[in-house]
Amino acid sequence: MDPVHSDFFAGGAGDERTVRANTAAFERHWIVPRVLRATGDRDLRTTLFGTTAEAPILVAPTAFHLLAHPGGEAETARGAAQAGTVMVVSMAATQPVERIAAAGGPLWFQIYPQPDLAFTEHVVKRAEVAGCRALVVTVDSPVLGRRERDLRNGFLDLPAGLACENMRDDTGRVRPVAMDAALGWDRLAWLRGVTGLPIVVKGILHPDDARLAVEHGADGVIVSNHGGRQLDGAVATVDALPAVVHAVGGRIPVLVDGGIRRGTDVLVALALGAVAVLVGRPVVWALADRGAHGVRDELRKLTAELDHAMALAGAKRPADLTPDLVVTR
Repeated sequence: MDPVHSDFFAGGAGDERTVRANTAAFERHWIVPRVLRATGDRDLRTTLFGTTAEAPILVAPTAFHLLAHPGGEAETARGAAQAGTVMVVSMAATQPVERIAAAGGPLWFQIYPQPDLAFTEHVVKRAEVAGCRALVVTVDSPVLGRRERDLRNGFLDLPAGLACENMRDDTGRVRPVAMDAALGWDRLAWLRGVTGLPIVVKGILHPDDARLAVEHGADGVIVSNHGGRQLDGAVATVDALPAVVHAVGGRIPVLVDGGIRRGTDVLVALALGAVAVLVGRPVVWALADRGAHGVRDELRKLTAELDHAMALAGAKRPADLTPDLVVTR
């Protein structure tokens, strides 16, 4: 991969404290296994919004996959489908959602609500027609994070010939992805009025925001700090997870992303109350290495590691993973 593009995927905001914290936080969480639980063959299948995945491990929305592999997001979708899981398509994908959907497998669609409401509705309708099964609304980006690797590298736009294909309007013109500092909770009600898809709010860290998401009709929330790419110094997601789970109180599903590198990380997240995790950078590296086969194998590896860890921790299914199985030091 071009080192500039590798930096784009690997990097984060500021000093990248939050990038590092996301992975380091898992090292403070220790598993307290149960024994003689007769787990037998584990069943990792997880159903979310009517779609069943082979394991509670989804592909997080990440932009610009054509920078990592000539097959782009369609190749990622093929790998996710082969692994039996859901891919969340980024609004900033370098291939159109219609082409990604044609690669097979269940998709959700991630969106940054745009100031132009008519255009936002246009993008949402495209995702619906393409067959996406949920709408993931990113809310942690009123402005773009200051990503100093990109600034140093002068990576301010896509190379010639590439574009954010889901940002094309009815005329075929590609609009720039706009961050909206005026965005408020009322936008969820507006989105509910233009789509029947489940709405999942991504970018929740504070428990009060989790309560507000429930009150404003969200169907799910994702505990996320944008992979450390927005506010440097933001709390690690696994540290924020328990308070968000408590605030939601089981009313809607809570998912989490950020720093998940091993099946044991997935186990910890599930034990702390997440119903599923989303994985970003490891999928991009696997895509760059071996395309769809790399994505498939990375997801299968994480699934196999989770299955193995559950057997050793005394859990037959994800619902058996409870907070008493984890201590933090």
